[in-house]
Amino acid sequence: MLAWAGKQDPILISSPDGAVRVTVRLSEQGTPVYSVAYKDTELIRSSRLGLQLADADFTQDLQLGSASKVELVTDTYTLTNDKRATCRYQANRRVLALSNSKGDQLTVVFQVSNDGAAFRYLLPGETKEVKRVVAEKTTFHLPAAAKGWLHPHAVAQSGWANTQPSYEEYYKMGLAAGTPSDLGQGWSFPALFEAAGHWVLLTETDMGRNYCGAHLAHLSPDSEYGVALAQPQEGTTPTAPVLPESTLPWSTPWRVIVLGPTLGTIVESTLTTDLSAPTNLKDQAFIKPGKAAWSWALLKDGATVYEVQKNFIDYAADMKWRYCLIDALWDKHIGYDKVTELAQYARSKNVDLLLWYNSNGNWNKAPQTPINRLYDPATRKKEFARLQQMGIKGIKIDFFGGDGQSMMNYYQDLLDDAAQAKLLMNFHGTTLPRGWTRTYPHLLTMEAVRGFEFLTFEQANTDQEPTHCAVLPFTRNAVGPMDFTPVCFSEIPNHNRLTTNGFELALSVLFQSGIQHYVEVPESMKKQPPYVVDFLRNLPSHWDDVKFLDGYPGQYAVIARQANNKWYVAGINGTPIDKTLTLDLSALGAPKGGTLITDGRTSRDFTSRHFDGSKLTLLVKTHGGFVLELD
Repeated sequence: MLAWAGKQDPILISSPDGAVRVTVRLSEQGTPVYSVAYKDTELIRSSRLGLQLADADFTQDLQLGSASKVELVTDTYTLTNDKRATCRYQANRRVLALSNSKGDQLTVVFQVSNDGAAFRYLLPGETKEVKRVVAEKTTFHLPAAAKGWLHPHAVAQSGWANTQPSYEEYYKMGLAAGTPSDLGQGWSFPALFEAAGHWVLLTETDMGRNYCGAHLAHLSPDSEYGVALAQPQEGTTPTAPVLPESTLPWSTPWRVIVLGPTLGTIVESTLTTDLSAPTNLKDQAFIKPGKAAWSWALLKDGATVYEVQKNFIDYAADMKWRYCLIDALWDKHIGYDKVTELAQYARSKNVDLLLWYNSNGNWNKAPQTPINRLYDPATRKKEFARLQQMGIKGIKIDFFGGDGQSMMNYYQDLLDDAAQAKLLMNFHGTTLPRGWTRTYPHLLTMEAVRGFEFLTFEQANTDQEPTHCAVLPFTRNAVGPMDFTPVCFSEIPNHNRLTTNGFELALSVLFQSGIQHYVEVPESMKKQPPYVVDFLRNLPSHWDDVKFLDGYPGQYAVIARQANNKWYVAGINGTPIDKTLTLDLSALGAPKGGTLITDGRTSRDFTSRHFDGSKLTLLVKTHGGFVLELD
């Protein structure tokens, strides 16, 4: 360790390529502050660091005792399910030791990589006494002219059946930085900003058992966003921990700043998994990403009956999809014994079943069943063992209760017990992934998005689908698998779908999810051209790599994904006017050409053609889309 030379001597941490630079110093009030620049452009102005504990103040009157030498951190790891199969992380690390007037110790760890900066707090020592964080004083001070694409954070216990916050609002797009949220609770992670000709994404990752989920605070004067912790109602019980508490030693989640000159950094960065704890799950043979048939999105509760689900199993088998999801009320409308029959039938067709569950303890009033089977540990383990015996391969758990520490522990209790029963997991009505797809690789997807189901509830939701889908690759899906449940060629009952069928097809590649639940039903799929059906039939279930090609949040997006040495490209136009795109595909190797599927004469038709070379100019219709399969 190097001694701190004085208040006016800043500590510098640069990325391995030297482009990202973090500067840390101590203010005249003894508050540690930091700033972040990309080359010569400051993207995070002087911002505060600090924690307020119940019995210790680490926000002012601090001494900076020492800073470690720069240490190069490297890591290579594989993921079954996320943006990239093989991830390589390289960062420069420095550890800063602080103390307050009482001699209490706080450590801040910075790691700066070529795609951003991250820091976390460590409370060293060993105690049996439980320490409590009452406030986190971290801030992110954006440039004054920055614009944000921000998700309003919901009030706890609000919404249908008291199920909020579940990260299911619409993003406010191109909002002046510093604008308060209209819901009064600030903004959820991830938060995207365009600042000084660059892009910045703020989020958090490596959520363990000793902290709560956080978000950006409601008030952000001069574009300085604070960190807000979970609301008081976000625990599993009225007395369960909401705010962070732990014995020492204690580390917080990472505060993550992804940044770069283009949106490519945002789309392609794997910082949320790079910084998360590796899995300790040894037997991963049961973890198989896949595509799923699903009746509920368009057919609702009335379709959760034996014959319809058998038909959807046949549908999945015909489409060569690995899974069929049976949604809420299966326990009442079909029953355990008949679902066991369906599981056996599905296996004979090379299809596996997934089942829906209600997460409820007492945190919301959602009535759907099965209910009260998962919160009690003994009951949960018994239920999981029963599912394993029935041949069920995974479960979708819905209606969680927010971001309190006890709720974060409940998520991880579910994941631990599911791993023992070899069950795949999908969380709905939920928090963000926060790096869990690395730590818990059987967590194949999470909702935390205003997904397709909302399009079936109100026309106002249906009208927002084009722009909403065009912001998600740069926000929610940039930080982990997202169960939006895409692809609808059918007409939505009692609603007017604005998107073309080409737009809907493109979502199958544009959105990444370890289990991709398709909302299209068998009858409508049969009406599509054979080349469309074959595309969805043969589309890979997981991806090896990702590349950003073009786009702007809320307007349009073009992204490429690779699997088995083949690139697939998808693009959507979220705007109300036709858009001409010229794509340079040379970044994907040396493609000789490929097959284009896009919109035909009407919004419900397709057309397909082969093209040659590595450049392609095409017209993308209003609210339209396309896919490319490269040779």
